[in-house]
Amino acid sequence: MLGTSFDEELRCSFAELGFITVSNSLIPVLRQAEKAARVSDITVLLEGETGTGKQVLAYAIHRLDQKRKSFPFVTVHCGTISEALAESEFFGHERGAFSGAATARKGLFQAAHRGTLFLDDVNDLPPALQPKLLDVLQRNVVRAVGSDREMPVDVRIVSACNRPLMPLVQQGKFRADLYHRLNVVKLALPPLRERPQDLAALMLAFARRHRHIYPDIASVEPELIAFLERRPFEGNVRELEHAVERMLFGKIEGNSLGLADWMASCGGEGGELRDWIGEAADRVSNAIFEHRLPYGLAIQQIEARVLEIALNRGGQTRREIAAGLQTSERTLYHKMRVHRMRQLQPGPAG
Repeated sequence: MLGTSFDEELRCSFAELGFITVSNSLIPVLRQAEKAARVSDITVLLEGETGTGKQVLAYAIHRLDQKRKSFPFVTVHCGTISEALAESEFFGHERGAFSGAATARKGLFQAAHRGTLFLDDVNDLPPALQPKLLDVLQRNVVRAVGSDREMPVDVRIVSACNRPLMPLVQQGKFRADLYHRLNVVKLALPPLRERPQDLAALMLAFARRHRHIYPDIASVEPELIAFLERRPFEGNVRELEHAVERMLFGKIEGNSLGLADWMASCGGEGGELRDWIGEAADRVSNAIFEHRLPYGLAIQQIEARVLEIALNRGGQTRREIAAGLQTSERTLYHKMRVHRMRQLQPGPAG
């Protein structure tokens, strides 16, 4: 079995190429991707929801491929290709091959010669193009539209789908023989909600990538991570990156990203919560003025009361209480020590 040091080197290699993870659940995927990169001609199929990093991983495989890394990495979004022009897009055309073909044009296969062609959203590939693509993959030659001669091509195919292809094969919407040709090595990328360990590392990486917006972010506060762990992140890593950009744009001081930055950046989405917090803050402020309480003591007592109420909820572990308070277990333990709450209050089992 491969050791921890190798796994760490693997993470670093992929991180340098943009694919960042500290999650142990992705180690088998990285191992397979690295092995596929060494077997230069093998086709790779990446499955995963939109925004999980399939294109980033495809590019990493290309860059780790010693045979092809110095040659083009060409991306085509299959869902955006017009069915009428699909053959010309992939295989090129000769001058005068059809109305509007004023000059000869290379196709995507010729553009990716000796490199990698990445077929993104291959599940949206036009049906009429599927048998022609299969023929190219089997014989490694293309024929431009309007030409009577074939041209050899040397291209590695990495494809990606945002929903499993097998159900489409069973429904007759995707050719079974093309599916098997693409699916020599299959790598499944889990959604971000299943790899919460990666949140902090990804956010710091995005902060560095967008440091032109706001520099010097050095950490992500545990309360923000605990809050984000409960979000569905339907847009996955891509959604998280855009969220970090918004937080950086609105930030004016400090070197960490926290829950306050998230709330300040999310506009209407956090408006109801901010209104509720504003009302509570207004009542506390009035009480401080009315009763002439020291500000620090008042805030400290409010925090202690919140913790006391949470701890007195019966039948919950410390981890469950931390999750309910949208914070980390480490922070909860620290606050309990500050307020001398050594153990959970007894409550009914449940």
